Amino acid sequence: MRIRATVAVATGALALSALAVPATQAAPAGDRPGVPAYGSATHQGSAAAPKGNARAAAVAPVINKAVVNGGKPIVVGTTAVKKVSVSITASHPSGIAAADAIIWIGSSLDDPNGFGFVADAPFKCTAASTATTSTCTQTIEIDPLWLINSDTRTWNVGVWTGSKDGYDTQNDKFGKTSLQRLSRLDVNAAPEPVKKGGTITVTGKLSRANWETGTYKGYATQSVQLQFRKKTSSTYSTIKTVKTSTTGTLKTTTKATVDGYWRWNFAGTSTTPAIIPAGDFVDVK
Repeated sequence: MRIRATVAVATGALALSALAVPATQAAPAGDRPGVPAYGSATHQGSAAAPKGNARAAAVAPVINKAVVNGGKPIVVGTTAVKKVSVSITASHPSGIAAADAIIWIGSSLDDPNGFGFVADAPFKCTAASTATTSTCTQTIEIDPLWLINSDTRTWNVGVWTGSKDGYDTQNDKFGKTSLQRLSRLDVNAAPEPVKKGGTITVTGKLSRANWETGTYKGYATQSVQLQFRKKTSSTYSTIKTVKTSTTGTLKTTTKATVDGYWRWNFAGTSTTPAIIPAGDFVDVK
């Protein structure tokens, strides 16, 4: 059993109590510790601690933009912790002293059924040439042990920033991001070699991360393209479209007329990223 002990507020997935989580199994949804604190709640006493009138529009810092994972969906496998880049650009006449961010789901930060991830370390802020605008960067770690399969959805991106003279701005729903379950796809074309005009069988399997079991499970009834390129070409052409079985397997037959490479091409869905394996070479005699 993997034991998750109590951790500090600033850590990635805030655990409020000790949880025993099997090493290959995600924490049950009911055991997740809720949305961790961030921003003004964790910066009291710092140089950028908010003043009493911190949210007055005339003095509050302006959050210009926030970019999570380069603007792409966050793809997470079954075991490896995903390090997600976060970049916040903000401005204030006195300059920007600090920033913070959270990736979370739920109706509000106080939602007992909500959940989220924050950075393990403070954001590093670098001033632009004007000195009133800074870009602050850090990574947020997404541990698949805390995820359940229904987390393939839109997540809120909350952003906080504090000025050098002690004013702050916090927007708990400044932006959006999404999580996807890492996909796998393999291909095999046989027999090898084959006589010209002979029939080859192309097989494979499309699977994706199951965060609740820590394994990869076949992705059923998905359309996948069978593609081919000649040995002398660099361009693939689509031969046909095949649907995966209830267990994610693929199988079809086709004629081989020239030497070349065969592959599957999965375009992806909102919950699962696109994937194309390397082509399997078939020598035609």
